[in-house]
Amino acid sequence: MNEFLGFPLALFLSAGAISLFTFISVATWSDNRRREREAYYKSETLKKIAEMPAESGLELLRENEHNAFRRRREDLKLGGLVWLAAGIGVMVFLNAIAQAISLAGAIPALVGVALLAYAYLLAPKG
Repeated sequence: MNEFLGFPLALFLSAGAISLFTFISVATWSDNRRREREAYYKSETLKKIAEMPAESGLELLRENEHNAFRRRREDLKLGGLVWLAAGIGVMVFLNAIAQAISLAGAIPALVGVALLAYAYLLAPKG
């Protein structure tokens, strides 16, 4: 009976491994292409800014920097909320299973609280 299941299992595992590594290589390749395109467009934008009058070019660069700071802060807030929700969910789940280990969910919850505290109190206001 074990010999009968050996070949299909080996076939499934080998096909799964090939699929996984193919996906990883295509995802890495596409990510590198995206980064290359972004760098090209950014350099073209900087060339156009250099051709603009000094004040408007500097204003555009300041606005882009401000937007990057704001986006980073919003990402921190979202990450903090996700970690906090995950921690609360783990605490509820573990409390239903065994009350003795339900405080293990406090770890991701505290990570979320730390991210939110940093985003609201310590992050540069940029």
